[in-house]
Amino acid sequence: MEIIIAKNAGLCYGVKRALRLARETREAQSGPVTTLGELIHNPWISQDLQRQGIVFGNDLDQISTGTVIIRSHGVSPEVYELLENKRLAVVDATCPIVRQIQKRAERLARRAGELVIVGNRDHPETKGLLGYSRGRAIVVENEAQAEGLPSLRKRSVLAQSTLEQVVFEKVVSRLLQKTAQLAVFNTICRYTLVRQRATLELARQVEALFIIGGKSSSNTRTLYQLSQRLLPRTYFVESAAEIRPEMLAGAERIGISGGASTPPEAIDEAVQTIKNSFKSKSQREMSVQCQR
Repeated sequence: MEIIIAKNAGLCYGVKRALRLARETREAQSGPVTTLGELIHNPWISQDLQRQGIVFGNDLDQISTGTVIIRSHGVSPEVYELLENKRLAVVDATCPIVRQIQKRAERLARRAGELVIVGNRDHPETKGLLGYSRGRAIVVENEAQAEGLPSLRKRSVLAQSTLEQVVFEKVVSRLLQKTAQLAVFNTICRYTLVRQRATLELARQVEALFIIGGKSSSNTRTLYQLSQRLLPRTYFVESAAEIRPEMLAGAERIGISGGASTPPEAIDEAVQTIKNSFKSKSQREMSVQCQR
C-alpha cells in the first residue's frame, strides 16, 4: 500500500502567523487573552489554544478587559472602532493577504459602479470585506445568484481569498454578460490555488483520499468538494479517529490532503492510523511520500 500526502497540505503562512502571535501574546500578557471567534477553524488547534489559556469570544459586549486577538480572517472597521472605544489592547493577526483584499475593497467601493464580492456571505472574511466597502458592496455566492443580477454599466468584482477558482470564473462569466465595463480582481490566495490544484492532482492518482480538517473550515470544505467530484471515495474527517477500515477497503494507493488550518500533527496521525489499519490485515511493504 502507498500513502501519498498532497503538496502544501496543512497550515498556510497566514495561519502560522496567527498562531505565533496568539502564543506570543499569551506568554507576554498576564491578563485575559481572547480571540474574536475561533482563531483557526480546526478543533485540534482550538483545544490546544484553550489549554494554553486563550479564550474564544464572539460577543464584544462580554469582553471588558485584557487583550483581544483579531483572527486571520480579519474584521470590519466597525469592530476596530468598538475595540478602541472599549480601550482594549489589540493584537491584529489578520492574514496579510486578507488585509490586501480589504484595502482593495475599500478603494473599489469609492469608485463609480457596483462592487461584487464573490464568497460565502456567512464567512468572517466576507463579512469583514463588506465592512470595508462601507455598505456599498453586494455578496454573490454562486453563478445562479450572478445570473439574477440586473444589467449595469460599471461593476468591479473580487473574491474571498479561499474561494474555489471555478466558482469565481463562472460568476465572472455571468457578470461579463451583464456589465458594460467590468473590472475583475482575482484575489483568491495563491496558496489556496496551489492546494486546490495539488488535491485534484492527487485525486487522479489514488483510490481513496482523506481531507483532514475542521468541518467549519471553508477552504478545507472546498478541497473536499473538488476532490469528491473527481473521486467518489473522498472522505472529509476532522481527525484520524474518524478513519474506519471500510473506508480503506481495496485501496492500494491512498491520498491525504489538508486545509490551511490543518496542523501537521493531524496529518501525521492520519498516516499512522492508516498504517496501523493496514498492518492489522497484512505485512506487505508500505510507503509514504509527498507530492513534489
